[in-house]
Amino acid sequence: MFTHNLDPILFEVGFLSVRWYSLAYIFGIFLGWWYGRLIVVKKFSSSENKVNLNIFDDLITYIIVSIIVGGRLGYILFYNFEYFLNNPIEIFKIWKGGMSFHGAMIAIVIGTYIFSNRRNIKALFLLDIIACVSPIGIFLGRIANFINGELIGKVTNVFWGVIFPKVDNFTRHPSQLYEAFFEGLILFLLMNYVLFKKKYTVGNCSFLFLIFYGILRTFSEFFREPDLQIGYIYGFVSMGMMLSTLMIFIGTILYFKR
Repeated sequence: MFTHNLDPILFEVGFLSVRWYSLAYIFGIFLGWWYGRLIVVKKFSSSENKVNLNIFDDLITYIIVSIIVGGRLGYILFYNFEYFLNNPIEIFKIWKGGMSFHGAMIAIVIGTYIFSNRRNIKALFLLDIIACVSPIGIFLGRIANFINGELIGKVTNVFWGVIFPKVDNFTRHPSQLYEAFFEGLILFLLMNYVLFKKKYTVGNCSFLFLIFYGILRTFSEFFREPDLQIGYIYGFVSMGMMLSTLMIFIGTILYFKR
């Protein structure tokens, strides 16, 4: 059993606070960019695709904006619309947390399609790379969720349970770490296995990402408390589970249609 006493703030200098949550996004984007470039060089090394190394660099700005705007809007619309409607200034306080993976994912797809149309390149080529590097950011983000003591798990009696004193004195599943393992590490291995197979088809990683993430997220949701402000949508189905099931459905249709 572990009692959570981690400080979400790494250090403070005057009015400036450096938070683990912010660092997770910064390093997630940086490492994702670095590994994405590596994929372009190792996997797509033909003379035709070498140009895409520079294109991928230019895409990063679109991805950063999509993550921040889409992630925040997704959280507002899917999880806490009434609160932000009554407290609009809170929308801009991203450092407090409150980002939606599903919102960020939708925005990244839209942003990538806009970018690819302007550069006259296949959007699925870029989305495949993003699908392989995004688990890095997901992993770091879930670790930051654990440090923040948010997105807590359900009550349990397992010996590795965690007490979050700022929430209550119950021993709970460290669901954030489960998600870091499944949605981060396991998903990373699965996506890169698909990408580096000899028989690779552009678009496979993008569609399988929807399926694999949806399955792994749905499994993790069984150990996680639903958001207090909305609870369960129906029975034991949480908002995260419902959105992830939709991902599985869409990914399956796209994969087999292709």
